[in-house]
Amino acid sequence: MSSTPDPEKTEGLPTSSPPSIRSSSDSITSAPSEDQDTSSEKKTARSLVQEEEEDQEDNSELHHDALVPTVSINTAAQPTGDTNAAAGQEAAAGRSRSRASTTRSRALTIVPRSQRRGVLARLALVPEVERPYEYKNSTKWGITLTIALATAAAPLGSSIFYPALPEMTKSLHTTEDIANLSVALYMISMSIFPLWWSSFSEQFGRRSIYIISFALFLVFAVLSAVSTNVAMLIVFRILTGGASASVQAVGAGTIADIWESRERGRAMSTFYLGPLLAPLIAPIVGGALAQGFGWKATMWFLAIYGLAILLLLVFCLPETLARRPKIEEEENPALESSIRRMTTAESAKVRTRNLAASAKRIFIDPLSVLLFLRFPPVFITVFTAAIAFGALFISNISIQQKFSQPPYNFSEIIIGLMYIPAGLGYFVASILGGRWIDKIMARQAIKANRYDENGKLVYLPEDRFRENMWLANTMYPIGLLIYGWTLNYGVIFIVPAIGSFIFGAASMLVFSAATTMLTEFVRKKSSAGVAVNNFVRNILSCVGVIVAAPWINAVGVGWVFTTVALFCMLAGFIGIWTLRRNAARWRKQMDEALKDY
Repeated sequence: MSSTPDPEKTEGLPTSSPPSIRSSSDSITSAPSEDQDTSSEKKTARSLVQEEEEDQEDNSELHHDALVPTVSINTAAQPTGDTNAAAGQEAAAGRSRSRASTTRSRALTIVPRSQRRGVLARLALVPEVERPYEYKNSTKWGITLTIALATAAAPLGSSIFYPALPEMTKSLHTTEDIANLSVALYMISMSIFPLWWSSFSEQFGRRSIYIISFALFLVFAVLSAVSTNVAMLIVFRILTGGASASVQAVGAGTIADIWESRERGRAMSTFYLGPLLAPLIAPIVGGALAQGFGWKATMWFLAIYGLAILLLLVFCLPETLARRPKIEEEENPALESSIRRMTTAESAKVRTRNLAASAKRIFIDPLSVLLFLRFPPVFITVFTAAIAFGALFISNISIQQKFSQPPYNFSEIIIGLMYIPAGLGYFVASILGGRWIDKIMARQAIKANRYDENGKLVYLPEDRFRENMWLANTMYPIGLLIYGWTLNYGVIFIVPAIGSFIFGAASMLVFSAATTMLTEFVRKKSSAGVAVNNFVRNILSCVGVIVAAPWINAVGVGWVFTTVALFCMLAGFIGIWTLRRNAARWRKQMDEALKDY
């Protein structure tokens, strides 16, 4: 993968980086000489903007921020002693060009209301446009915020229920293990349904999938709230989790639809704040609702939240999936005439083949993404993140189980507050961890002198697994050990809370690095890599939820987290070392296997 280096920092890059020539103009642009003033730089910037806008009229797929450095005749002719001065001139011109490219305005090509795509498309207040990259930044941030709020629904639905589990167990006259099963199966549905949601979104568009899935989420949340027995509750909890998981698979695609690569990192961080903040807030809300109104109040809260998100999607979310070129029948009259000459039997065969192809596309193709696990880089990356995710849910179950018993005997609302330390760890790591990883990637690319033909740094996915992963894979098991043994001996709650914070921050570094790597290993279908990751990690989290309570009761919370911590640390170290050692060879083999995918 490659990305454009920051123009403000180009002076610090090696001068040996290969220059590039703007092929669109077939000419060499001379750099400004030392006596040129600021107005000359602005004039150069304006002329470059005009050239790029002309290029974009011919090729609408060209990103408007795809500015490449230009080669200067003066620079080429200068002796070695003048190289630094020339580099400074080029950097100054680059900064002017960058500022001009980001501040220029362009007219939106708005799709007529009658031709807009998606369910209830005519009700959308934000119009659909031909090229979503051209939305104003305010519109893009509005769409991003809408998707972030929608993405929070799935983790909200699982986390809000934890403080209510003891009260629900008594109300429905069931056992603790069965109560935890309702959470576990919710996670199973969150792992399986996104495979289909992501596939359908590529066929029918993002907006339709969002609206249909949240309409179902609303219905199933209401049915969960009126459940009269645990079997009914579990069934509708499964369906609620499956409906809410649509945004997990499709949301990242929407962000990629509207944000260009140089801005996408910041937008993606905002997008992930939704699912990160939900586990932080949900247990507090769930504890207060369960204590004040009973466990059913948590389900009614989900229904109200789903209705609010559904209205937001209907009125504020346009279709952002790129339009596919239509094939007109008149372009192929031979095909049309051949269809007319078909006999009834031949026509029936064609319909049968089309029906079989549709069935395959609906039921089989979504499962094909799991075949990515045959590639070692994907398998190791997914496994490294999944075991940490499984440990997270064992920790979640232990909070509501142990803090409700002696010596703590906390109420539901206080138990909800005990989820905050881990949530704060996720939040802090999501803000700081991404920047750290980006710096590591840039450092490794510069160190290896990796540049493409346009002079841009070439980033490799495996560079995300460096000192950040060694540190994270050391610290989150240590956090589990601190949490488990202090909880085992009934130490004052602040100490296990510190262990929980360490675990949350370190595990978030693992999650973010692994998820980004998967989108880069599977470049042509990045959402498929994320779908595989969601599938495996939610399966392991389901296992964690099912085994946590009986396991803790059998051997004690201290030994449970000792076993989990040692396994995660050992397996993680083996995975990181193996991937670092073989990544280059495996990546080439994988690229070759997927070149026609």
